[in-house]
Amino acid sequence: MKRILGIIPSRLESSRLPKKPLHEIFGLPLIAHVYKRASMSKMLTDLIVATDSAEIVQLVEAHGGRAMLTDINHKNGTERMAEVIAKYPDYDYYTLINGDEILLNPASIDVSIQTLLDNEYADASILAVPFTRENSPSDFKIVCNLKNEVMYISRNDIPSAARNAVEHRLKAYHLMTFKPKTILDYSQMEKTPLEKIEDHEHLRLLEHGYKILCKVVNDNCISLDMPTDIPIIEAYLKEDDTYQLYAGKL
Repeated sequence: MKRILGIIPSRLESSRLPKKPLHEIFGLPLIAHVYKRASMSKMLTDLIVATDSAEIVQLVEAHGGRAMLTDINHKNGTERMAEVIAKYPDYDYYTLINGDEILLNPASIDVSIQTLLDNEYADASILAVPFTRENSPSDFKIVCNLKNEVMYISRNDIPSAARNAVEHRLKAYHLMTFKPKTILDYSQMEKTPLEKIEDHEHLRLLEHGYKILCKVVNDNCISLDMPTDIPIIEAYLKEDDTYQLYAGKL
């Protein structure tokens, strides 16, 4: 039986929504929503929030979760993840769960894990959802080869519809599973040219030739980024089966 640690990176400050992890939706802080949903995964052995904030640590623990205070200077969730792996090295795989994925589907965590388990040649897996919105630079789009290996990740609309119609694109659903070596290697690499342009940390792995396998799911992949997202998210939560499983226990 493989041992798998789920890691939820959570940074207190956000440029678009101050103290975003503490923002309450239906009376529950965002980070608590994500933790409760992630804890429903059937394949995670353990789960931990990795944060730069003692306030978030206390909040997670108050809701029955587990959290670790990490370096405030980390630039992204993958760097924060590397610090957790250094402290907890005895797992076979590590799953990154973004701390703002309030509509996270617990079953998709298991899809992410199983995708890598089934393809041991790969270094990591990432999920994606079909996506039709255009000119949306806050959403990262993925293109894959015929083996479902990620070729590139961009804020632009890829593939381009300049010559031929595009039925849909693939939006990156930042639910990823990694081999331990992949993250530890990543933490020793300098930023790469395309990563600097696109501002997406996992281009660093692609530029070094690492294999990231993509699996498409049909989740409502809407993260909390701006105040305008809140009424949209609340409408989805009202109809969300996963939310109903823990809403009555608040």
